[in-house]
This record gives sequence, structure tokens and C-alpha cells, in this order.
Amino acid sequence: SPVSPIHVYTQREVYGTVGSRVTLSCSFWSSEWISEDISITWHFQAEGSRDSISIFHFAKGQPYIDDVGSFKERMEWAGNPRRRDGSIIIHSLEPSDNGTFTCDVKNPP
Repeated sequence: SPVSPIHVYTQREVYGTVGSRVTLSCSFWSSEWISEDISITWHFQAEGSRDSISIFHFAKGQPYIDDVGSFKERMEWAGNPRRRDGSIIIHSLEPSDNGTFTCDVKNPP
């Protein structure tokens, strides 16, 4: 069956200060209708690390924030898939939050 791409857009760099909050923007575009089965996953790779971990997941209309790890209780869902937005907010920034964040969007038929 044919496959259509989803174009995902994020900021190249985001800066914040320790103790503040930062919004990680993730917008996406698809020529297809946004399905009820859309999923959005955020991954984090700490600076100097080779491993990436999943820190947030949106599926079946609900946000699921990882309940373990350094981001638990510091994340907030700020997105709206109907508006093609998968953004999150990280509160109380820590020096260990420095790294690469990746937004992954899937829109199954």
C-alpha cells in the first residue's frame, strides 16, 4: 500500500537557564487526514551519550509522561495533534537536561 511522508519540524537549538522552563516545539505536516491512531514520541539523548531514551509518548488521544527517570514530574504536554502540534514543556531545567531531543510522529492509515 502507498505510504505518505510526515514532515516534522523542530527548533535546531533551544536554550534555557537552570530552574526555568523551556518549550520544545514539534510541528508536523501530512497530506493525509490526522487519524485517531496518531502517536507522538519524544526521545532524549544526553550530551556525550550514545543511548537515546523515550521520555514522552502521546497515543490514543492521551499523553503518557515517563514515570521514571530525570524528567518525571517535570514535563507537560503542550501539543494538540489536530493542530499538528506535538510540543512539550520541561520545567525546572537541570544541567543534566543538556542533550538532543527528538520528536517522532506516526500517523497510521
